[in-house]
Amino acid sequence: MDTKDPSAPSCAESRTAAKKHPNRGFGGLLHDNARHTSHFVVIGNHLAQHATLSALAIGLGVHIQSLPKGAQVDIKSLTARFPEGRDRIGAALRELEAEGYLRRERERIPDGRIVTRTVSCNQPGHRSRAHRPEASARTKAPQKPVRKAVPPVPRPACPSPALVQKALDLLADLRRHDSRLLLSAADTEHLVPGVAAWLERDVTPTAVRHALTADLPAEPLHRPAALLAHRLTDRLPAPPPFRPPAPPPAVPTRIHNCNGCDRGFRAPAPGLCGDCRTDLPEET
Repeated sequence: MDTKDPSAPSCAESRTAAKKHPNRGFGGLLHDNARHTSHFVVIGNHLAQHATLSALAIGLGVHIQSLPKGAQVDIKSLTARFPEGRDRIGAALRELEAEGYLRRERERIPDGRIVTRTVSCNQPGHRSRAHRPEASARTKAPQKPVRKAVPPVPRPACPSPALVQKALDLLADLRRHDSRLLLSAADTEHLVPGVAAWLERDVTPTAVRHALTADLPAEPLHRPAALLAHRLTDRLPAPPPFRPPAPPPAVPTRIHNCNGCDRGFRAPAPGLCGDCRTDLPEET
């Protein structure tokens, strides 16, 4: 008689009603287990036997939990690793995110760029020791607040160097009108396309400056770049109406005597009349 392995996971409930299963009492799963001593990961049955996750989502969840810190788990990397297509893998990742097994966190790295981190949770909803009230203060690592990314801004259709420089000068000058609008180099670089898009629409620098600095709140501005990005997007004026190019100016003509036959003819400059010129195309 087999001895029940206490470490074996409980059997998942079959989709077929237990009393109507054709193999009931005659078969079923057996385990031939060996103890792992290295190269293994502990997976909870809440994931391995999840009631609503798809098989692909469960498999990806197990795979991701087995990877080392720093491994690439974006859709492109996983598509290169597995035969399933981009759409199926993307859908499976969204399943895991909805159930709490994955979460996305945006973080600013030392060079000022914003990157997205993928965090794998082996037990959704748990609180780690570092966040429990009874944890020792000495074990808590200092938490650096993650700064939210500045909202996107409009972009010009033709960002010429002169247009970009004019936008850069305008942003750098804002602090002279309100000291709270002192922007970092990274924030200025982010906002330049938005200002250039306004200038490209025949808005004067004075009008752009007024739109950005007028009626600012009286309280301190904790994120001036975010406020400016919102105004550049929310108040973007419509493009100017199309204006056809002006026709070239008419060339003035005068009466001249032909240098060949001495007859008078009208032309912008002295020379030969039409009868005496040899460079005209022949009539057919």
